[in-house]
Amino acid sequence: MVRIIVYVTIFVISSFFSIISAQNAPTRPCNEIGYTQFDFWVGNWNVYNTEGKLIGHNNVIKMPNACAIQENWDSKTSKNKGTSYNYYNKKDNTWNQVWIDNTGFSLVLKGSFKDNSMTLKSDLIKNDKGNYYNQITWTKNKDGSVTQVWNFLNEDQKKIKEVFRGIYKK
Repeated sequence: MVRIIVYVTIFVISSFFSIISAQNAPTRPCNEIGYTQFDFWVGNWNVYNTEGKLIGHNNVIKMPNACAIQENWDSKTSKNKGTSYNYYNKKDNTWNQVWIDNTGFSLVLKGSFKDNSMTLKSDLIKNDKGNYYNQITWTKNKDGSVTQVWNFLNEDQKKIKEVFRGIYKK
């Protein structure tokens, strides 16, 4: 009888601590909806132009130690290589990208996910050639591919020029 009382007591105490432990478990914000909106871009991709020619390779990974996505671009048509870090800012509900490449070019973009597309835009760039915004949109296609379009926009948000169009296929 004593043995049964001891077993029941141990069971009750361990159950109590399991419940307390589960209630105090740390949250996993990287799995919340805002943080997963850009997951459709994660993958090991071959990137093609609109004529079907391979123009690059892009390995896009979720960072295991942060709520971020890292892009690793390697052009097949030039010596251009670069990396971007993409992250969701819960304070203002925006997605942000910082791009840096091997030519010294960098770009900072901010935006959001809407209607199956991620659209990020730079602040206004002012130079002697004119003022413009960089806007890049990634759209998840029904076949699992992703289309990326990079445009220059004027101060009135009208498209000036399409800089890049790539179709990502795993």
